[in-house]
Formats: sequence, structure tokens, C-alpha cells
Amino acid sequence: MTKLDVLLGDYPHTRPLKDGTVPVDGVECRFRTAKPLYSAFPRMVRDLAFDVCEMPVATFLQAREAGVPVTLLPVVLIGAAHHGSLTRLPDSPELDPRRLAGKRIGVRSYGQTTGLWVRGILREDYGVHASEITWVTTEEAHVASYRDPTNVERWASGSVAELLRAGDVDAAVLGPRAIGTQGTPLVPVIKDAEAAGRAWCERHGTVPANHLLVVRDDVLKTERDAVTALYRALAQTIADTAAQRDPATPAGRAVAAGWSDALVNCLHIAARYALEQQVVRTPVDLVGIERDMAFLAD
Repeated sequence: MTKLDVLLGDYPHTRPLKDGTVPVDGVECRFRTAKPLYSAFPRMVRDLAFDVCEMPVATFLQAREAGVPVTLLPVVLIGAAHHGSLTRLPDSPELDPRRLAGKRIGVRSYGQTTGLWVRGILREDYGVHASEITWVTTEEAHVASYRDPTNVERWASGSVAELLRAGDVDAAVLGPRAIGTQGTPLVPVIKDAEAAGRAWCERHGTVPANHLLVVRDDVLKTERDAVTALYRALAQTIADTAAQRDPATPAGRAVAAGWSDALVNCLHIAARYALEQQVVRTPVDLVGIERDMAFLAD
């Protein structure tokens, strides 16, 4: 039986795999853990620490540009609309998202996927370019060779919320799952953020993906059947748990398996945003990414 080291977050659609409710034919999956989950991502792109690994969209784009030998699998593990991910302290002055040029905004890393989506939203919906803002980070990029743009500063230590409390930034980027864990109540900078997020998703025919799935190229080469079996089992658990997700919400619609128009649209937009923001410096080869996944149709 083939053995695969697999790193997946803990979600309703991954638990049936992890607890063995849904078996992976011919494969013994050794499910690894990481707390926090994002601590596993630099281990994957720097050391290829896992055979199959959950990975943020921006990290994957940077890793591909850097030549990291991983292949994308068409699975969206989590995603959300991100108009509500640009936050401020509730007792701080209100901010107009159209007037953020010259402001300082905290984000865990410039290459963080939530930051990618927020900066794209600011440019597209409010006319403010990433280069007009000073981005203050608390961590380096997952990909070791990546270098931040010149308008990025590194804070010595602490969390993004501590940046806000220290008064060193005017606003902060925090993903939906992180907003409630910072020890500080936060409010969205963008008014009616939920409605604005739904409108963005309807306009683009997709939901911003946060985490996808990748496999090491050497594992794919030698254990293609095992990788395919894992993918199909995960697609089954995603389908089986559909009733646990609210299809009326972007987050509920985001989780999916399979190459689809929604995923194509998502990757095209993410690739465009990434190039505009210097998250990557060369155009993303989306045709090549799709071609690499063709084995799943065999």
C-alpha cells in the first residue's frame, strides 16, 4: 500500500478523510498537523516537507515562479469574500477606502493571500493602488527567495492586532477566521462589507479562494495513482458534506473540487492581482497550470 504524508486543515470536508470514514483506495494517508496551520506552508515550499499539502493561492503563485517543484490540484479548501478583511479598531477614526493612499496598513506578510485579495479589491473597487500604501508586516514570505516591494516595512515583533493597538498602522488585514482571535474587537473599514463582497463575487463569477492543494512533483511522478485516489476521495468528502455549507454565502460556495469556470476565473484574477502588486514579478502561466492537472481527467 502506498503511503502519503498529507497536510490538511481541520474542516468538515477533510475530517471524513482524516478519521478514516472515507478511505483512499490503495493509499495509507499519514495526516500531519501544524499549529497554526500556516506554519506548515514555508516548510512545504522551502523543504518539501509533505507529499500533499494545503497551500494558499499567493504562496503557490510565488512558489511556481521560484521553481518550487509542486503541482496544483483543483481543490478549493477554503475561500471567502474579503471586503470585510480590512479592519480597524472600533474606537479609531472611520476610514474612507477611497482615501487610503499614504496610509499604513498592517498585514501578517505581504505575500499573504488575504492581503492579495484585499489589495486587489482596493484597486478595483476603490481606485487605490497597492503602491500608494505602506504595508507593515510581522512575518516574512513563505517562499524564502521572495523580496518585498520597497513600500513594505517589517515590524520587529508582535501580531497584526498589536500593530493596531500600538497605533503604528491605520488599519489591518485579517482573514475571516483570524478576526475573532486577536484579543481585540475589530470592525470593517469598508461599510456594508458583506453586500460589497457578494457583489464582487457575482460580478466575477467566482469566490476568492484562500487555500488550494498541491502535490510534490516527484511524488506525482512516482505515485500518480495514489495522488489521483486521494484527490477523488477528497472530492467525495466535499460532495458528501455540501449540506453543511451555506450556499448563500461566498464561503459556503468556495469549497469545491474539480477544474471549473469558477476556479479558472479565480486563478485568472489572483494572477492578475499578484502581478499588479509585485507578489509575483512575471506573468503566471495559467495554461501550464491547467495542463499539469490534466492527469486527473485520465
